[in-house]
Amino acid sequence: MASAKPIMIVEDDEGLSRLISDILSDDGKSVTVFHDPYRAVAEFGCEQFSLVITDVKMPGMDGIEVLGHVKRIDPNVPVIIITAHATVDVSIQALRKGADDLITKPFEAEEFLYRIRKALKNTALLEENLKLKKELFSKFRFENIIGVSGGIKQVLEKVEKVAQRDLPVMIIGESGTGKELVAQAIHYNSPRKDHDFTAINCGALPQSLMESELFGYRKGAFTGAAGDRDGLIEQADGGTLFLDEVVNLTSDVQKALLRFLQEKEFRRLGDTRTVKVDVRVISATNTDPRKAISERTFREDLYYRLNGITIHIPPLRERTVDIPLLVQYLITRHNKKFGTDFAGFTPAAIEALLRHSWPGNVRELANVVEASLALARGRHIDSETVTQFIRAPQSQEDESGQGDYHEALGRFEREYFTSLLRKNRGNVDEAARHAGINIVTLYRKIKKFGLKKDPATPI
Repeated sequence: MASAKPIMIVEDDEGLSRLISDILSDDGKSVTVFHDPYRAVAEFGCEQFSLVITDVKMPGMDGIEVLGHVKRIDPNVPVIIITAHATVDVSIQALRKGADDLITKPFEAEEFLYRIRKALKNTALLEENLKLKKELFSKFRFENIIGVSGGIKQVLEKVEKVAQRDLPVMIIGESGTGKELVAQAIHYNSPRKDHDFTAINCGALPQSLMESELFGYRKGAFTGAAGDRDGLIEQADGGTLFLDEVVNLTSDVQKALLRFLQEKEFRRLGDTRTVKVDVRVISATNTDPRKAISERTFREDLYYRLNGITIHIPPLRERTVDIPLLVQYLITRHNKKFGTDFAGFTPAAIEALLRHSWPGNVRELANVVEASLALARGRHIDSETVTQFIRAPQSQEDESGQGDYHEALGRFEREYFTSLLRKNRGNVDEAARHAGINIVTLYRKIKKFGLKKDPATPI
């Protein structure tokens, strides 16, 4: 069956152009031959082609110039250079201009076809990824939430509905699934989007500071309260307050929060006046809140106040179809941030990612992708690079053993954060920013694994 979009051949040698055309036509491909490179470039701007094959040596305009014109018009169309002498200089020029392959004359028909099919397959995968991305963003318009699986589509459909309704939302999902991203999507697609999105990790704060952080305090309310301070609830007035790991709140703070949700007002510590605020509360937890209720560590009445709408985020192991799209998104973001030009992961590398169980979910995937890019030797990341950061279970017993899982996760985290600190020369602020995590989280990891902040000191 002929290809919907023809392959462009730019070759001044009629005999060679006829040979290439016959090889491709016999393989069922549509071909358009140009003996004049100027006409070829002009036609490329008017018509669509799936691939360009051009000789280097041609009168008037050489193949490197044709390559440059093609890539300026459409950088996604693959270009294959044919040359009788693949010198270092020609190779460097071709690669710099964006050539996808370089074939030396004379060539065997079978090898030539293999290279053409490979280029077309890579293009088809790229076009499919672009199509999926466009469909996803045009339908849901939620940046950074990437996926085409049934589970993630259900999440996005629910987010789109609840964003416009000023109801409390509880997000339930394992650590690393992207609960805060979902909360942000709700906020930035709601009528409150022009006001602040204020997030607090209830599991990261010392219990003694929780109430003062949420509600603020007056000067002299406790030892160390040297002046008045607004709490996070007051700072979020008009906007959204996101309470991550809400089940970790102390009983006293739970009681105060319940009173605020009921009355829409509160008192700062040490104050006699009440403060009224208008804020939407979104909460999140990585455990089943009903279990905490049964254990009497979380108030049932507070649960019903927070749980106007429940959104469950599926773990990554239940939506592995999203992994290739997430990887490409992470690579694109990395390229834009660091000015790199990584093309993607090889099929074998993607297969290794699909086999992994991802206990750390999307956050772990992001860390593995970033670490792999840091050690990559070329534009495509191979399986050897990827498998340094993921460890597949050796047996069924290993897979079910909690000790082995925690040990493997600990090894990965230690290696990743060690590499992160070295790459940022011991600058904890920069390391946390590059990793996309809170600086408090990074300090906890440094303490947990006994890491050295001084990059000159072996770890």
